[in-house]
Amino acid sequence: MINKKGRYEYEILEEYTAGIVLTGSEIKSLREGLCVITDSYCVLINNELIIRNMYIGQYNHNFTTEQETKRDRKLLITKKEIKRLTTKLIDKGITIIPLKVTVGKLAKIEIALAKGKNVRDKKMSIKLRDLDREFKRNI
Repeated sequence: MINKKGRYEYEILEEYTAGIVLTGSEIKSLREGLCVITDSYCVLINNELIIRNMYIGQYNHNFTTEQETKRDRKLLITKKEIKRLTTKLIDKGITIIPLKVTVGKLAKIEIALAKGKNVRDKKMSIKLRDLDREFKRNI
């Protein structure tokens, strides 16, 4: 699952990889691809990184329990990275966004320290993407 809006709406400053604390039915839902991270963001609470507004759908074959689809989930990163993020988040306009969720043996999420783009920057990135595509087509 990739957050396509993340790279368009934000300027990526630094990227990190973190683990996610999930329940059994949530990891099964992730393997089926029932995850949306476009509107989610990360916050630091009590020196813990937590992802909010991440949607993980209900697992189809789980009939015993109901799972909360948009609950807060803890992310697992090192203390050194948490300290670095806390110092960077002091700046105005800086946020932590998820970029990509991968599921293999373990569920991992790529997060990024990002700064919001304004309308002019978004238009410039569209122009550069179109010029790059046209350049590759002409080669």
